Amino acid sequence: MTHDALDMSVKPEVTAFFDSATNTISYVVKDPASNACAVIDSVMDINYAAGRITYGHADTMIAFITDNNLSLEWIIETHVHADHLSAAPYIQQKLGGKIGIGSKIMVVQDTFGKIFNEGTEFQRDGSQFDALFEDGDTYQIGQMTAFAMHTPGHTPACMVHVVGNAAFVGDTLFMPDGGSARADFPGGDAGVLYDSIQKVLSLPDEMRLFMCHDYGPNGRDIQWETTVGDEKEHNIHVGSGKTKEDFIKFRTERDAQLAVPTLIIPSLQVNMRAGEVPTDEHGNPVLKVPVNGL
Repeated sequence: MTHDALDMSVKPEVTAFFDSATNTISYVVKDPASNACAVIDSVMDINYAAGRITYGHADTMIAFITDNNLSLEWIIETHVHADHLSAAPYIQQKLGGKIGIGSKIMVVQDTFGKIFNEGTEFQRDGSQFDALFEDGDTYQIGQMTAFAMHTPGHTPACMVHVVGNAAFVGDTLFMPDGGSARADFPGGDAGVLYDSIQKVLSLPDEMRLFMCHDYGPNGRDIQWETTVGDEKEHNIHVGSGKTKEDFIKFRTERDAQLAVPTLIIPSLQVNMRAGEVPTDEHGNPVLKVPVNGL
């Protein structure tokens, strides 16, 4: 794969923040040549049973950025997450920065706008976000040029963000012993996911890959960083030459056995709004539970 913006000599400083409640890893990505940074895949805490939202995880990231005198330029969502809520607007309110996601967010908004019976006031044009990325679009984090690769399959709006010698893969890939993400959500497709993974694995072998999730398979410690070369050789779902047909068969059978993510209902409503909690006619934050809708 060739891309004008690919510069492996640029080595961003990556700090990871693990959220044990959702097994999500959020990142602060700093330009080594300036104090500019980006946040990738932030988490807002929710006690779903109690209907209570808090900001402990986001506050930890905010404190890190503030303590290190960093300037937040971007708040990136790799996709509309179904297993955690984004803290993007909360972080933006505290620190500034632009919220960005893939342009196919509109497909996701259309799909789930119907499922959640949203009224006409819910805009399905991605306008809740400050930037909508197309495949190959570039943006700056200080002096670093980042670019977005469209990698659908898990969801239609998934993108991998490549910054120098680091790529943030969202849910497209897991650690080699974790394999790949499910492809059975509305708009997901196992064959498309396989093709997207091949696109990621066409990056240079030494490219650092940063996961959005890790579940510590077989009891190992939580990990979030690997390389393209390691994934190509060792990934249990796509590595060492596994075919597209093998992957589709395996992924389809496995997905049929997976439970619905615990937080899918609040996550989708919030994340398709760029992290804003929907409100009722009186302006009170409120979440819907569609019955037999998913």
